[in-house]
This record gives sequence, C-alpha cells and structure tokens, in this order.
Amino acid sequence: MASTLPHSAILLKGNLYNPINRQRYVSLYPTGTYHLTWEALPQSKATHQRYVIPLRRGKTVKSVASPVTAPLPADGEQRRKELCESYGFRQIGEPLPDDVTLKSIIDTLPKTVFEIDDTKAWKSVLISATSYALGLFMISKSPWYLLPLAWAWTGTAVTGFFVIGHDCAHKSFSKNKLLEDIVGTLSFLPLIYPYEPWRFKHDRHHAKTNMLNEDTAWHPVMKTHFDESPIFQKAIVFGYGPIRPIMSISHWLIWHFNLNKFRPSEIGKVKISLACVFAFMAIGWPLIIYKTGIVGWIKFWLMPWLGYHFWMSTFTMVHHTAPHIPFKSSEDWNAAQAQLNGTVHCDYPRWIEILCHDINVHIPHHVSSKIPSYNLRAAHKSLQENWGKYLNEASWNWRLMKTILTICHVYNEDRNYISFEEVAPEISSPITFLKRVMPDYA
Repeated sequence: MASTLPHSAILLKGNLYNPINRQRYVSLYPTGTYHLTWEALPQSKATHQRYVIPLRRGKTVKSVASPVTAPLPADGEQRRKELCESYGFRQIGEPLPDDVTLKSIIDTLPKTVFEIDDTKAWKSVLISATSYALGLFMISKSPWYLLPLAWAWTGTAVTGFFVIGHDCAHKSFSKNKLLEDIVGTLSFLPLIYPYEPWRFKHDRHHAKTNMLNEDTAWHPVMKTHFDESPIFQKAIVFGYGPIRPIMSISHWLIWHFNLNKFRPSEIGKVKISLACVFAFMAIGWPLIIYKTGIVGWIKFWLMPWLGYHFWMSTFTMVHHTAPHIPFKSSEDWNAAQAQLNGTVHCDYPRWIEILCHDINVHIPHHVSSKIPSYNLRAAHKSLQENWGKYLNEASWNWRLMKTILTICHVYNEDRNYISFEEVAPEISSPITFLKRVMPDYA
C-alpha cells in the first residue's frame, strides 16, 4: 500500500507488494484520504541528537495500515458511502447534533400515528391466527422434503403473536389496559415466553438503548468479562458468531425466569406470568405428544419455535448492531442519538413484514414506543421527511449479516467493535469460517 504524506493527510492508494522480502501487504481500509493528528501518534521524550540520512533521490513513502476490524467513525459523506458499501447498508446517517432532544423529534410526528384503532389491532390478531393455522396445516400435509418451508412459514407466523404481545406491553394495542395484559399473556403462551418478565426487561431496553452494561438486548462483549472467563471463551465466540441467529434462546432463559432479577414491586406479576407459562407447558405439551407423539411435538411446536427465535435474534441484532453504531457509557449516552441514530430500519421480503406486523420498521418504535405497529410506516415516512439524513437504513442481505457476525464482537471505545479474531485469534476459527463461507452479496 503506497501513500503520500502531504502535511497531515495520508492517501491510501491500494495494496503494496514489497519486492525485497516478496510479501504483499493488504489494506483493510478502502482507498481515500485520511487525516492524522499529533495526538493519535505514539508520544515519546524528545532526543537532542540529530541524524542525517543521505538520500540519493526522492522516493514515495511506503506504509502499511495496522490490522483493524472496525473502521473510523463515519464523519464525512464520502466515508459514509464507503461504509454503506462495506457493511451492506443503504444509508448510514449523519451524526445527530448533541442539542437535539428526543422530545423535539417526537414533536415532529403527526398525532395520528399515536392513535389506537381497535379494528386494525384485531386485524393483526386475525392475520397471525390464520397464518399460524395455515402453517400447522402445511406441516401436517407436507412431505418431509417440504417441511423446512412449512416450518419457516409457521415460525414467521408465530413471530406475529410476539409482536401483538409486544404492542400490548407498550400499551399501544387497546385502550382497555386489562384487555391488553390478557391478550399479551395469551399471545406469548405458544412461545412459552412469560409476558410480564419480558415487559419489565424490555422497558429497560427502551430506556437504556445502546447503553453499556444497562441495555438488556444485544450489546458488545466487554473485554474484561471475556478475559475473566477463559472456560467460556469458546462458547462466547460461538454465541456471537455462528449461532448468534438463535441466541435469543439464552436471553429468554437467563433473563425471564429468575425472580432475583426483578424488583419486589414486580414479583407478583412475574409469578402470574410464570404460572401461565408453566401451565401451558404442563397441559399443552402433553396434549400435543398424546395426539401426535414426540415426533409430532418436534414437528408442530419445537421447529416453529426455533424459527421464531431465529427472527427474534435476527430482528434484535440488526436493529441495533453495526460497526458504526456506538454503545456508550451512561455518562456519555444521549437518548435522541441512541434512539434515532442508533437504531436501524431494515427492509425484509414483504411477506415477512406482513406476518411480523412491520416490527422491522423500528426507528419510530424507538422514538416513541406508544406508536402501534400498524402506524409504524406512517411514522417512519414522517421521520424520513424531517430527519432523513440521520437515519440508518438497509435491506436484509448477506453482507449485512456477515458484517454483524464477523466484526461486531468486543467493545472498543475508539472503534466501537473489534473482532474476536483480533482479541483471541487462537480460538476464533468459527469467525474465520464464517468469513470464508458466508456470501458477500448486498
């Protein structure tokens, strides 16, 4: 990689072949102009000796970029375009100014997007119930080689039940709050997800979005925790790498069944939700097994449940995970930046968006969780009109997923994320494997 050094700029021109030692150095940064600051250079005490190096003729200075896995912040328009191409994004938003408040963003939204419409709410229930029933019928009639398609449909359909319960938890499903809690609890039962424990923890996710050590959703691995857990390091690498698309199972298990994780004022409702889940397991599972056998339980319940967790994991990590999206300490955290600038809108195939009630239209949901799912598109359109240049937008693609699974691992204050390949290369073969086998289509 050759470079010229005019004053404080470094121009990266590409890869370098060294004819002396016959080695090729590959730049991990795209070509372009980068700026150096004195503070960024290693500092040492000045020496008073003078050295004279005779030069026979002028030469181009050669440099090699140090290996990194997450690039510098997206400060300029050209740099953001390069990152879009590299990460699989359609748009990477400009940094939101510090003086913009979340209230000022909410105030630009039309009042109609906050209105609860019972007809639209129950229509979403009808869509989920009929699509789920259709999925079960497909499973019952499909030959073995078509079962994966039937499971994919049914798992996506049952994810719609989760989104309905999600609306209920945010009090955006019905004006009748008791009805919301009943519908939310029932919607979560096929997923054996306890409604109230999830609601309490999810409220914390919204209040502390992308806040280090406080957000209850996906967040970077802290290097101190990684180093302190040598026994579990390989499991962490797998969890943030190859099996990350189903790791919401561990989140479901760890966060929602331990009473010690809840405040005393929350325990009563948590116990009711847990009782409902255990009752469903005690009654529903034996009935399924009695009617269809263990194989039927796997076909009709377990496989769609795993499909749901694939979407739960994928939606959650895509919503808030990218090399350019920072997690910040509570001292540096800014609510407006985290919710508008730190959330990703991602388009999926339309049938997925319909069955999942537009949960992928996620930026307005984080601007205000009081917006019902059936109004998210209108709210997003308003945000595009008023705050469009600050939004992160993508379409679901292989490069986007590859970026998340192979780069977004360990927290780094300067670079947001560093890969396990840099932190622990000796146990990072799963990440290297993903880089090799995952397609790079955007």
